[in-house]
Amino acid sequence: MRASPSAVLVVAALSACARLPTAGPYLHGPIVNDPHVPSFANAGWAPFSRAAAVAIALREWRLFGSRVDDGPPGTYKPARPDDKPERQQGLWQRVAEYWWEALPPGAEFASATGIHDQHGTPIPDDTLTPWSAAFISYVMRLAEAGARFPYSASHSTYINAAAAGTSPILRAHAPGTYTPQAGDLICHGRGADGTLRFADLPTDHPFTSHCDLVVDATPTQLTVIGGNVDDAVTARHLPLSDEGDVVVEVLYDSAAGRGG
Repeated sequence: MRASPSAVLVVAALSACARLPTAGPYLHGPIVNDPHVPSFANAGWAPFSRAAAVAIALREWRLFGSRVDDGPPGTYKPARPDDKPERQQGLWQRVAEYWWEALPPGAEFASATGIHDQHGTPIPDDTLTPWSAAFISYVMRLAEAGARFPYSASHSTYINAAAAGTSPILRAHAPGTYTPQAGDLICHGRGADGTLRFADLPTDHPFTSHCDLVVDATPTQLTVIGGNVDDAVTARHLPLSDEGDVVVEVLYDSAAGRGG
């Protein structure tokens, strides 16, 4: 009996779903069948490149309205809770994509959004659920860092990895000892950990911190983009003399002569 066209389409679709992505020339380690991660980001189709990380960060910045805030920390105050970009339609869902694609399956906040916790419960306006580390992890994931980047909901995970040398693509530097480039991370402690410095690393515990991605560097100024800054993806300008407490150098494939 001749199969119906609809049956043929179903079989073809199931066959396509069963195929794993073909390993590309820039694959580092085995392909991990992670349903949260786009196939291209696992398969190594393109080099992990500085240009890709910067372009992805800039794309997200434009999506959130190209916000620039060079004012003193803590001066941004929305008139109403619904004025927060992270809570607006089209953007709270984008924050959910940062959580989902950046974190490993089963991670505590992998199913969170800009207005829901990981259980789908609405987040009260006065509850702090920072997604800045998820944003950095998302950028690195889509730029095809693969298993070499320690994806996390806490910046301290990859700051410590950079200081300890446990990630093959991260190196921590004290300010003034290394000139940051586009694609590197500028990090500092926050809150109770605001006094943390390079000499204190690595720590044996998580700590409160923030990292921004450098998208442009001149001899006197850095332009950085970070997530969850003013409840959005926001750009800031930093004098090179105020580049943060820790600079995390990111070793892209181009630095090793592999393109990008």
